[in-house]
Amino acid sequence: MNQSTSRFSIKQVTLAVMASLAITQPIFVQSAMAQQSDEEEAIEEVVATGTRLKGTATAVLEERKNQAFVADILGSEQISRTGDSDAASALRRVTGLTLVDGKFIYVRGLGERYSSTQLNGAAVPSPDPTRNVIPLDLFPADIIESLSVQKSFSPSMPASFGGGNVNIRLKTIPTQFIFNVSGSLGYNTENSGDALAYRGGDKDWQGRDDGTRGAPSSIGSRWQNKQFLDSLDQDVALSLLRDVNRDYDPFLKSIGPDMGFSFSLGNSFDIDDKWRYGFLLTSSYDNKTNVSQEYELQQADRVQDSINLVRFFDDISVTETSVKWSNMLNLGIDYNRNHRVDYSLILLNDTRDEISEKFGNTENLSQAEGLRIRDVEVEYEERKMFTNQLRGMHTFPQFNFAGVDWKYSLGRSVRNAPGNFESRFVISDENIDGLFDASNEIALNNSTTAARYSFQTLHDRLENAGYNVSLPYSIGNWEMEFKFGADFLSKTRTAENRRFDINTRAFTESELLVGDSFFSIFSDQVLADETNFFGAGPAIIRDTTIAGDDYAAGQKVDAYYIEGDLFFKNKWRFSGGVRFEDFRQVVAPFDPRTNQFDLPDEADRSQLAFQEDDFYPALAMTYIKDESMQFRASIGQTVVRPDLREVSSSTFIDPLTEFPIAGTPGINTTSIINYDLRWEWYREAGNNLSVGLFYKDMDAPIESVQSPAQDGPPLIRIANAETGELYGVEVEFLQGLDFIGKGVWDNIFVSGNLTLSDSEILLDRQSIVEQTGVSAAVTNLKRRLTGHSQYVMNLQGGFDSDNGEHSLSVVYNVFGERILISGIDGFDDSYEQPFHSLDTVYKFYPNFNTTMTFKIQNIFGESKKLEFENVLLRSETKGRKLSLSVKYNF
Repeated sequence: MNQSTSRFSIKQVTLAVMASLAITQPIFVQSAMAQQSDEEEAIEEVVATGTRLKGTATAVLEERKNQAFVADILGSEQISRTGDSDAASALRRVTGLTLVDGKFIYVRGLGERYSSTQLNGAAVPSPDPTRNVIPLDLFPADIIESLSVQKSFSPSMPASFGGGNVNIRLKTIPTQFIFNVSGSLGYNTENSGDALAYRGGDKDWQGRDDGTRGAPSSIGSRWQNKQFLDSLDQDVALSLLRDVNRDYDPFLKSIGPDMGFSFSLGNSFDIDDKWRYGFLLTSSYDNKTNVSQEYELQQADRVQDSINLVRFFDDISVTETSVKWSNMLNLGIDYNRNHRVDYSLILLNDTRDEISEKFGNTENLSQAEGLRIRDVEVEYEERKMFTNQLRGMHTFPQFNFAGVDWKYSLGRSVRNAPGNFESRFVISDENIDGLFDASNEIALNNSTTAARYSFQTLHDRLENAGYNVSLPYSIGNWEMEFKFGADFLSKTRTAENRRFDINTRAFTESELLVGDSFFSIFSDQVLADETNFFGAGPAIIRDTTIAGDDYAAGQKVDAYYIEGDLFFKNKWRFSGGVRFEDFRQVVAPFDPRTNQFDLPDEADRSQLAFQEDDFYPALAMTYIKDESMQFRASIGQTVVRPDLREVSSSTFIDPLTEFPIAGTPGINTTSIINYDLRWEWYREAGNNLSVGLFYKDMDAPIESVQSPAQDGPPLIRIANAETGELYGVEVEFLQGLDFIGKGVWDNIFVSGNLTLSDSEILLDRQSIVEQTGVSAAVTNLKRRLTGHSQYVMNLQGGFDSDNGEHSLSVVYNVFGERILISGIDGFDDSYEQPFHSLDTVYKFYPNFNTTMTFKIQNIFGESKKLEFENVLLRSETKGRKLSLSVKYNF
């Protein structure tokens, strides 16, 4: 922690400010010259571009102000101004939100399970095999119109709500013709020099595997016919292995720049004065590479007051390439501005291709014994989402402007990991200096698990339909609107996992394992010579697919709600109602070899199904002092349910943390009562200030605990705590600096938010043992919620030139330390350390049609760190990122 603190020094802050000023200086000069050259034109420009000064941060304030329940909204212009590339990175600018692993949002310190995600108000399927929630990095910023985060529950939204509901609202048909194209180039300082690579497929640039990594048909057909690779004859095993791709050896190559492009095309057309129809087509492509140096501690032992590192990797090189592309088509038709129908087709792809080379120690292979291990791992996954949405909005003026809106969404998501690979080598120390280098003897590990191939597929299908009816009514001093509606969701998931290991004990001579190339050790020439292998005994291939690797899951929710929104003398607003949900879920793990349910002996099939129904009320009150100030209060009851795999008995690997996670059948849902208070002050020229208080009372919160005595990364178990609570305060502001003086101060504004909070859960050791069936040597039975940060801060400074040609934003974000792994056996909990993120975005508008954007991200060069008791558990370098993009509107 001392090291982390020293990194955030005055010198770095000064460096960041100087970098920003270096960009800003020519802007000031050009602004002054423009003012001197033509006073009349300067005045005109100030009026024309005055909204740009703070408009990007205030354009959505009116919508937030008119919300009945507490909500924060981020518009597309704000997202563009801060230079965020996707929904996940943009949402970390919202008050009280933190970003985890670049994909998931923690709202007010609650984990991703406590937030729900909608796309245009409809549920969407998730391509993540371990979670119901969708990774938000799937949605590129180019297609987003706004992001709405509702933090207090209302009956019209899903009751599975803890921290907030994120509604991603996509762009719709334009009001006029648009056609623009953009291109970008980027660079990461960690990518300088050569980096690890391997021979992939010819279509990797498309984010598609061409079959290079997939299981060969000779093995795939056996799995399909339930003929697993068990007890194979050696000649059969060798024949199958010859069909497998064995060329995963790492090599060094130079890394090219990141690149991307996008375009948008749209128009609308009028037919007489009543009909309007239009379309919007957007497409984008992004290819990035991140090189990092990492450290990973897997096991530590305590000897009196000292901590010994037993199993660790202290030298890890990683190259990760991501390919993202998106396509969106919107069609819309409008009649008389009272009836509108929209159709949206969204296709998203996110492919991650990673190779790593790790050097480290284990208990049996340690540097003290003159040995080191070298692990080579390749992880490749394609995540795709396809969604069709049909939405209608209808207003009936003849019936006092009653309204009806409806939706139908059918989506599919796919996660395909066609072929992941890992291998282990052993390095012998033959140098008198004790160092390990290229002259050391290296050989593939002589074991039954010297290498592993794994293949995974997951399919999600989600159908969501619903309707809402609103009935306005007024009497005397009361203006009222009554709403009722329904929401129906049906979701199915199937997952399949296959794996086999390479058993090097099938070799007749250990000398055949010498070398650092897996492909050379298992060359076609070596495999063709049967004298290199035992004819009887262990086969070179060993199927390690286990029960629970396959599973099917289904979920069904039928929901109905009624809600009222009442204004009294435009001073008091009362909103509230109740939602009823009938929730049903089944998760069925299978034994791939028998296709039968995978159940422990003492279990029965009733454990696979879960059903509950309940009412979820909510009430909100707003006092409107005047047009600029209002006070809010709300209370609501919600629920958080376990994810699909968390109620399965099988063990799976979390692709984000790389920790094994074991589900717990019969885990209970979490009941939450949510309280919110908020004061809002909307001042002149878009300046605003708000202060909010929140409190959450949780019964049986779902938490993660660590199970002891694991060989490898810690095994994480899912269990219920007894009780939990979360409380805090949020402050948000936007202020122009024109009050300091005239001139340049008229063109600068600052905005930001700060959340201070605390949480506490109580765990019962006996209850955890009864739930999980394993020993639970939890160190802290009273602690903060997993993932909770006691503070989150965002600050932004913005400048706009008088002539409208330049804008500059400097954006800072930091979160407090948060628990990611609970401690066991007397070790304290492991905390992710604060990450001080400072970015700057400069935009230049040389003419009406062109926008040039230059971004510098992570100016401090911060690294991601995980620590316990001042001992480093994990670290990962992030590097500084620079990018330049050009957008042209035709």
